[in-house]
Amino acid sequence: MRKVSPRALRRMQERLLSSAGIEVNELGEATVTIELGDRRITLRRATVVQVEGPMGRMYQIVGGEELVGEAEAPREPEEPAQAVEVSEEDVALVAAQANVTEEEARRALIEAGGDLAKAILSLRSRGQRG
Repeated sequence: MRKVSPRALRRMQERLLSSAGIEVNELGEATVTIELGDRRITLRRATVVQVEGPMGRMYQIVGGEELVGEAEAPREPEEPAQAVEVSEEDVALVAAQANVTEEEARRALIEAGGDLAKAILSLRSRGQRG
């Protein structure tokens, strides 16, 4: 059996997952906290991977330095986020630039906090995946 380089193996894996409609994105290192009833698990410097496919979006946490402790008392609910108001001109511009409906453009603008460039880039990247 011949040896396969890690790079070639990664490309083969990406092709296989892509043909199954699964997209894998490494999001980077993070500190992740998991609260399980009366205990808390914190992972420092863990690699977070986003897996998106026909069944939805999942996150995979790999490695990290594990710290186990007791869970904190429940926090008070946070104030709701400020509603983002977008103008019809912004919606029309984003819809035209990203070649989507005005409703899709409006949702993207709200998700992007009113940032036109971010909304357009988000919609264009979705269009390339689909």
